[in-house]
Amino acid sequence: MTLNQHRLPNGFRIVTEHMPGLASASIGVWVTAGARHETPQQNGIAHFLEHMAFKGTTQRTALQIAESIEDVGGYINAYTSREVTAYYARVLQNDVPLALDVIADILLNPTLEEAEIEVERGVILQEIGQSLDTPDDVIFDWLQEEAYPNHPMGRTILGPSERVSQFSRNDLQQFIAQHYGPEQMILSAAGAVDHDEIVRLAEQLFGSMQAKPMFDVDAAQFLGGERRQSKALEQAHFALAFESPGYRDDCIYTAQIYASALGGGMSSRLFQEIRENRGLCYSIFAQAGAYADTGMTTIYAGTSAEQLGQLAEITIDEIKRAVDDMSPAEVARARAQMKAGLLMGLESPSNRAERLARLVQIWDRVPPLDETVAMIDAVTTGDVREFAQRIAQSAPAALALYGPVDGAPTLAALQERRAA
Repeated sequence: MTLNQHRLPNGFRIVTEHMPGLASASIGVWVTAGARHETPQQNGIAHFLEHMAFKGTTQRTALQIAESIEDVGGYINAYTSREVTAYYARVLQNDVPLALDVIADILLNPTLEEAEIEVERGVILQEIGQSLDTPDDVIFDWLQEEAYPNHPMGRTILGPSERVSQFSRNDLQQFIAQHYGPEQMILSAAGAVDHDEIVRLAEQLFGSMQAKPMFDVDAAQFLGGERRQSKALEQAHFALAFESPGYRDDCIYTAQIYASALGGGMSSRLFQEIRENRGLCYSIFAQAGAYADTGMTTIYAGTSAEQLGQLAEITIDEIKRAVDDMSPAEVARARAQMKAGLLMGLESPSNRAERLARLVQIWDRVPPLDETVAMIDAVTTGDVREFAQRIAQSAPAALALYGPVDGAPTLAALQERRAA
């Protein structure tokens, strides 16, 4: 593997990694412009803009954008998260210049035609409607809202329908002018790529962009709270979250190992006790998510109305039990799972390109893989138990419930059990 980084004079960053033996490459631009960069009036506009990027440029129609990549057997797509919007493609080696040209075109030259805005508005409203009909989507949005009330981190990525219904061409242009500068962009490529060629192409395509100041985001503070909505569904959906480290905090590795041991797989505590031993659910898991300055350790389960109370109480009991008896074997297994997941994921050029972009965004460098593995290996059983104590005793909590949940315990009741 050959890793290289470069920064253009205007601040545009480039990171590439050549992966020998591959005939294809993944290439994309990650923009530090996600949901947390929106004002309340803009909520949903980053995602709207992502859609509009594919609706035509000064050089290509929407059909030509799709055909230019698919005619060579490639794939192009994009996504919006709370902290970034990414535009990426997967193509064969000889088509890397074409892919980068198309990505630059949709980023720098979108026409944002009024007619296309109205068409895509309808598509996004349908996407919002579909999300609202999907309990798994709804409950995590509610959990986010309760964790970070009155903060951009607590708003949905898609935005509310009433906002999306009002966005204008001028609104989209203003968001681009504010957030789509060269210093907010990272070009990342992995696979069958040549770094010098990528830099040369990037200089041609992005080198004339004018630098603009970075957008200052408000610090996120996990406050916590409860939201529940009763609805006649087959299952009751339960999501519980605790404040955890952000991804710039070295404790993130401890949080991820804890979450894996608690509910990261079939051998985890929650899966074994709640599903295997008691048969209280089909799906249950825990995960540790992280942002720039905050994070969430989240537990999710779907169960029946009759079993929800027992499931919630046992979840709290398992959280408390981990403080005293999380074993070295469990920690070693979670470490192994984390390292294996990391290394297996890096066999994919798409995963590798995304990882490179995120690391450059976080650290402005790509830490050597050995350094990351060493950080994972350095987490001890004592570290995990100490983190477990924080989760069990002091970390702010948020709860979201959806479905036949009238008889479910309140967050206050779970907090009492947590403190007992």
